[in-house]
Amino acid sequence: MVIVFVLVGVAALAVLGGFHWYAWRRLVRDTTAGPGTARRVGAALFVAGPLLMLGAVVSERAGAPFWLQRTLGWPGFLWMALALYLLLALLAGELVRPLLRRALDHRAATRRTAGTEAVADSDSGTDSDAEAVAHGTTVGVHRTPGVSASTEPAPKEPSATKLTQPAAPGEPGQPGEPRDSGEPLGTAAPVDGPLAAPSRRLFVSRVVGGAVAAAAVGTVGYGTYGVLRGPAVKRVTVPLAKLPRSAHGYRIAVVSDIHLGPVLGRGFAQKVVDTINSTQPDLIAVVGDLVDGSVKNLGPAAAPLAGLRARHGAYFVTGNHEYFSGAAQWVREVRELGIHPLENARTELAGFDLAGVNDVQGESEGHGPDFDRALGDRDTARACVLLAHQPVQIHDAVRHGVDLQLSGHTHGGQLWPGNLVAAAANPTVAGLERYGDTQLYVSRGAGAWGPPTRVGAPSDITVVELASREA
Repeated sequence: MVIVFVLVGVAALAVLGGFHWYAWRRLVRDTTAGPGTARRVGAALFVAGPLLMLGAVVSERAGAPFWLQRTLGWPGFLWMALALYLLLALLAGELVRPLLRRALDHRAATRRTAGTEAVADSDSGTDSDAEAVAHGTTVGVHRTPGVSASTEPAPKEPSATKLTQPAAPGEPGQPGEPRDSGEPLGTAAPVDGPLAAPSRRLFVSRVVGGAVAAAAVGTVGYGTYGVLRGPAVKRVTVPLAKLPRSAHGYRIAVVSDIHLGPVLGRGFAQKVVDTINSTQPDLIAVVGDLVDGSVKNLGPAAAPLAGLRARHGAYFVTGNHEYFSGAAQWVREVRELGIHPLENARTELAGFDLAGVNDVQGESEGHGPDFDRALGDRDTARACVLLAHQPVQIHDAVRHGVDLQLSGHTHGGQLWPGNLVAAAANPTVAGLERYGDTQLYVSRGAGAWGPPTRVGAPSDITVVELASREA
């Protein structure tokens, strides 16, 4: 088993190194005329980026000193997102590159053809003048009586034909490819100087490389801004057949995947709290992945959660990341913050039962989900809302007659096209779906894991309004 993990790790590092070499080649080597400062800076960037990324991941998982995690977190995780969109943009650029090159080649061929026709027209005019002289006439000379006209033809003016020059030695381009200087014949055109136009290949590389870099940086920048400004509020109405008329319109604020850690800290937690409180919910459901780190390091960051306000309080269930961070300690911490943990437990509220189960990751510590303990002895005539971090727990919820399961975990994919990967591993990636008599709502989450960036999966806090069919 250890050998398998080692081989997988080596293969992953090889793929990572291969991509960065490819990106350096396209964005640095192909866009520079030769060795110099720009190429050295680009090479340093494509070496430091992946090292910072690996350092950020390893330091977080290994429990390195928190100052080191924070130092590596921002640049390392942002590079992770940037590398993804550089790769996607470069692959798209490979499709554009030959089209742009072909268009430039066609334009150059057209200009050469036009130059050849101009030469032919000029030669034709000169021959006509010579023929007129041979017949004893003069061209462009006024004959004065008594004065003999010269019988020699006027000297031929230099043609305005463009000069085609060979590519300068060492300049990128196809061997032997002519370079159009754009200057008339007889005009000195620099061949090697700093004003010399780059070859078409270099020009294409710079255009495509610039577009790739701009697209990747713009995408990551906008996606990061979307996370840092805080989650938006979504509102969803869910009808429940067993919900009594008295509970019609009951509002549950669902928040998942806040992921407080080395990147998202106390300020972000305060934004989440303020957003939830602004909805004035009846109940708050925190459905896992609250933190990425220990209580010792992140206790101060989580402190604003004590300010959550709802008529019937706030409830919490563990996510898989709590088990990477000390789940037992965090359960105690959230209880001290005034949030009620539901560890395979249930509470009866006016109009429905609220239950919660541990995350499946807890099985590694002997504290996995126990649906029988949470739901086994309940009154099945009452509506039941279940808090469970992962959508895959829906199948157990269906077997136990749950009416509505509230989950998170997927982040909605977080970074497109990550939604395709998330869809392969989860029955529902985001939104409301029905499984038999059980409905499942999956939040995209309020925060982000790794890169503080979301693309195509905006963060949210969802207000689920329960509706009674009797109403």
